[in-house]
Amino acid sequence: MAEAVGGQYDVVVIGAGPAGLSAALNLARARRSVLLLDSNRPRNAATLHSHGFLTRDGVSPLELRRLGREEVESYEAAEVHNALVTSVERSGGEFLVSARGVRGAANRAVVATAVVVAAGLSEKLPRLPSLRAYYGTAVHSCMECDGYEKAGEPLALIGETSDLAERAMLLSQWSTDLIVFTNGIGVVSDADESLLGSIGIRVERRPVADLAGERALMTGVLLEDGDVIPRTGAFVRPIWVPVLEYLDAAGPETDRDGFLRVDAGGRTSVPGLYAAGEVTAPGPQQLIVAAGSGAQVASAVNRDLVRARLGEAAPESEAHAIHEAGVDLSGVRP
Repeated sequence: MAEAVGGQYDVVVIGAGPAGLSAALNLARARRSVLLLDSNRPRNAATLHSHGFLTRDGVSPLELRRLGREEVESYEAAEVHNALVTSVERSGGEFLVSARGVRGAANRAVVATAVVVAAGLSEKLPRLPSLRAYYGTAVHSCMECDGYEKAGEPLALIGETSDLAERAMLLSQWSTDLIVFTNGIGVVSDADESLLGSIGIRVERRPVADLAGERALMTGVLLEDGDVIPRTGAFVRPIWVPVLEYLDAAGPETDRDGFLRVDAGGRTSVPGLYAAGEVTAPGPQQLIVAAGSGAQVASAVNRDLVRARLGEAAPESEAHAIHEAGVDLSGVRP
């Protein structure tokens, strides 16, 4: 294995999505030395257009990442490096961060006073053979992000969770020509089915085999019994799974769903370790919300580092204190 490149930084930020880029940008502007590590595998790479991001409505997520990285790198105190973080360890009040270089970049083994976690989530989608062919064009997962473009279309809501009725009611704001597909797994109570029916939304409980379509155009939902129900678009309900094994040595507390427990400033149960964006409850939200989270956490990090320089203790993580009191912070996933 190639020798890792070292270095010492005020803050290492993990992940160059909106949360990580925003945190890195604001920390650089606070005159903090920042290393932003990113595996270059964005979860939303298939999405062609993102929406609801002020001044950037309609831009692709990849273009948003490019612009954000360009802005971060314009600051002398900031460095962006393509590498997959493999471990974060706390030692003597500092953090040892190891990362494996990607796309020809060098491995890194650096020391940081603080670490901001803004990456480490995978999404499990319904197992339909053609789903990826339509994902990001005819099929989406975020209603607030993409519902406007599907307004009035005959839509499918496909999922295997217990919150499908709630999601269908939300989706009805954009289209009431809607059928909920449980794939034989998702749970919709009789009462909820009756309520949905009162606004013209049908529940289909038969198992789904695949999506039907011609080239890039989705035309329907293919059921296992051979029936095809015409639909021109769909929203799927992902199951989000935090993938944070690289933090095992640091040992931050997580909620029952695996998301990092944090307080209002993004402080985890480990002093000096912070989290922003989708690795915290309630999970993925709009890109602009993630960016705001990154800015908020950056402010907390900078304030805590100032306190440390002046010999004052940083505030105890609210999340840790509440957990010690036996209160569950998990909440309801969106």
